[in-house]
Amino acid sequence: MIIDPKNIAVKDLHQFIVGAVAPRPIAFVSTVDENGVPNLAPYSFFNAFSSNPPILVFSSNRRVGNNTTKDTLHNVQATRQCVIQVVTHDIVRQMALSSVDYPADVDEFKKAGFTPLPSIHVKPFRVKESPIQMECEVQDIITLGDHGGAGHLVICRVLCMHVDEKVLDENERIDPDKLDLMGRLGRAYYTRASGAAVETIYQPFNEIGIGFDQLPDAIRQSSILTGNEIAELAALTKAPEISEEDKHFINDLSREDVHFKIRELLSKKDVMQAAKIAWADAGRA
Repeated sequence: MIIDPKNIAVKDLHQFIVGAVAPRPIAFVSTVDENGVPNLAPYSFFNAFSSNPPILVFSSNRRVGNNTTKDTLHNVQATRQCVIQVVTHDIVRQMALSSVDYPADVDEFKKAGFTPLPSIHVKPFRVKESPIQMECEVQDIITLGDHGGAGHLVICRVLCMHVDEKVLDENERIDPDKLDLMGRLGRAYYTRASGAAVETIYQPFNEIGIGFDQLPDAIRQSSILTGNEIAELAALTKAPEISEEDKHFINDLSREDVHFKIRELLSKKDVMQAAKIAWADAGRA
C-alpha cells in the first residue's frame, strides 16, 4: 500500500500516522486560563528535545471535524505556563476520562478524580497522582497550519521537576518497572513500559563495532539467526581470538547446530563465547 497524504481523508491519514509512529509518550498537561480556571488534558504528540536547556514539546492539534482548537492551546497562549505530568498504569484510565471534550469552564481534575497540588513557579496545578511533574514556561508556539488536523507545537522550558522517590532505584535513577509508564499507539491501543516489555540493549557510543560487513559470511547469510542476533556479534569491537578448544567444540556440530548454539549463548548474554564458535565455524574447511 502506498499512501499519498493528498489523496486520503485527514482522519484516515491520522490513524496511519499514529499507528506507525508509536509507542508515543503521553504528556498529561495541566493549564489555567486567564481567569484561573484549571484544565487537564493528555497529548501523545509529545517528546523531549533538549537537556540544556531542558525542553519538552507537545502538539495541540486543531480538531478535524470542525477545525476548532482546544482549551489547552488557548490557555498556554494566554498564560505561557503549564505543568507536564507523566502517565503511569495506575492512572491511565483516569487520564483517558480527562480527554473528553468538556466545556472550557469544567475542571477536569474534578471530572477525572485527580488531586490538584500547587506548583512552585507556575500557576497551573500539578497532578498529585502522577509520580513525575514538570513545571514549564512556554517559550514558543509554532502553528503548522490552519486546517483541521494541523498541529501547534508548544515548546516548553522545564523550570522544575518533581520526582517521587518511590520510582527511583538505589542509584537515584528512574526505574522503568517502578515508574510503570504507559505509551500511546493508534486508535484505542496503549502499551505498558514495564516488566517483560522492557529490554536492556547496551551499545557503547564511543566504541566502534566491527559491523555486519566484517562478520563471517556464514553468519551474515544465516537462515537461523535473526538480524538482532547477528547485530550482537557485529557490535563487537574486534574479532575474537579462537582457541583449539573452540575449534574442538564444533567438530561434531553441523553449521545449523552451530547457529542454534550461538542463539542459545546470545540469549544468555554470553556474546564472546557465541562469537568464538561463530568464527571457529567459519574457519573450518
